[in-house]
Amino acid sequence: MKNVSKYTRQFFNAPAASMNWTKKTHIDKAPVWCSVDLRDGNQALITPMNLDEKLEFFKLLVDIGFKEIEIGFPAASETEYDFCRTLIEQDMIPDDVAIQVLTQSREHIIEKTFDALRGCKNAIVHLYNSTSVAQREQVFRKSKEEIINIAVSGAKLCKEYREKYEGNFRFEYSPESFTGTEPEFALEICNAVLDVWQPTPKDKVIINLPVTVQVSMPHVYANQVEYMCENIKYRENVVISTHPHNDRGCAVADAEMALLAGADRVEGTLFGNGERTGNVDIITLAMNMFSQGVDPQLDFSDIPSIADVYSRVTNMSVYERLPYSGKLVFAAFSGSHQDAIAKGMKWREKGHTEHWTVPYLPIDPKDVGREYSADVIRINSQSGKGGIGYILEKNFGYDLPKKMRETVGYMVKSISDHKHKELLPDEVYAIFKEQFVDISAPLNVIETHYVQHNGIEATVSLTYNGRRASVTDNGNGRLDAVSNAIRSYTGLDFSLNSYTEHALEVGSASKAVSYVEIIDGNDKSFWGTGIDNDIIISSIKALVSAVNNMLK
Repeated sequence: MKNVSKYTRQFFNAPAASMNWTKKTHIDKAPVWCSVDLRDGNQALITPMNLDEKLEFFKLLVDIGFKEIEIGFPAASETEYDFCRTLIEQDMIPDDVAIQVLTQSREHIIEKTFDALRGCKNAIVHLYNSTSVAQREQVFRKSKEEIINIAVSGAKLCKEYREKYEGNFRFEYSPESFTGTEPEFALEICNAVLDVWQPTPKDKVIINLPVTVQVSMPHVYANQVEYMCENIKYRENVVISTHPHNDRGCAVADAEMALLAGADRVEGTLFGNGERTGNVDIITLAMNMFSQGVDPQLDFSDIPSIADVYSRVTNMSVYERLPYSGKLVFAAFSGSHQDAIAKGMKWREKGHTEHWTVPYLPIDPKDVGREYSADVIRINSQSGKGGIGYILEKNFGYDLPKKMRETVGYMVKSISDHKHKELLPDEVYAIFKEQFVDISAPLNVIETHYVQHNGIEATVSLTYNGRRASVTDNGNGRLDAVSNAIRSYTGLDFSLNSYTEHALEVGSASKAVSYVEIIDGNDKSFWGTGIDNDIIISSIKALVSAVNNMLK
């Protein structure tokens, strides 16, 4: 590409990085979660949420289990101010939930922020100012000392106003654009703020290290976080927080590696909504932990319902391939994938393992509110016999013989291919029923009577091409006798090759379903299915269906 020479690395390696985090293989406990959907996610919308939409979203976040929720920038607009006051005055904030509000280091903004919070049971006042080289040089045109003074001045004002207002207030500080800041300077400014706030075990302070813009690979950020964790003052009374954006598509990796490096807390949004390319997707982070056997302490057991509320109040859509949340993330169209999933499900149903090990599915879709039939096995021209057989078995109770699944599979795939569309389970069933079940033309058996004579003698009343006849023949069983009678009357060349049956578990439990395969004189296979309360009648219907398929 052209112009590559204009770009260079804008990050700073952490000095003397110990990289102890690289020795860890997994995150072993949930962090403190803070949703910033109502602030960072809201300001990223083309049309920000109104008051009612914000209230509905807040309730959703509480129901999911968030204990810290950033609700906005009360000094920025009347809508945000009114939202904060509504939550407090209508007592909508549970006692174990803290709301978080953002403020710049300016006295009139800090004053209005505390005014918006008056009477709040639990609140976090989030102070920030930009610290990166680019911001210092290009935007503020201030020295490091002047940037530190901005942060310290704001910290002092926050402390003063906390004494003036009733409520339980904690503090958070963010060196905004942390990833473009020299780690030594980020440490210096955070320590200066901490010296003002003097955190204690009962009054801990949050130091948030935002990936305001991703400018490095995730391991570089992890080293920066580890450096801060190992060198910051008052560490035992400081909660190290991470707030990754997704400019390089690495927000989840940034957050996970930051947690390995010592971070205690994550700020993010549902479905990754946020400015530019978005924030870290908390659902993905939480479900990654869940898939490794770690309780994320958030309830994402009904992601479709969460997505419905989110889409309605934000006018944003959930990408179909978004991990865990997208409508297609568990969908298997490929025949080999479908076959492996179907076999894996049967393996699990037989009790071979207590842990989830089904191929191609990192978690059980049911744990996030998805259904196997509607969300996992999806049928189109790329599908295979295993997936189509799985749909018919799980949705409608038909456990097709292995060879028959292949015949049915090719027919369904062909129809999907010609229609250039996915087939829903009901459509698959309709094709199966039309092509294989109880087919009664041009041949139909009306009635049969049996006596034991030379094995079994069957008298068969049938119609063939519009003519009715009664035919008697013998066989080694009832089905064989009827088959011989049909052959002797019609002159057709075929032989019975296989027969299976089972109770039809979906619908009326008293019904039986039978599957019959016949082979014609050219060794070509034809299948039929029959359903009846009487197992003998169902087998004859299956035989007749197979013969009619041969006659096609």
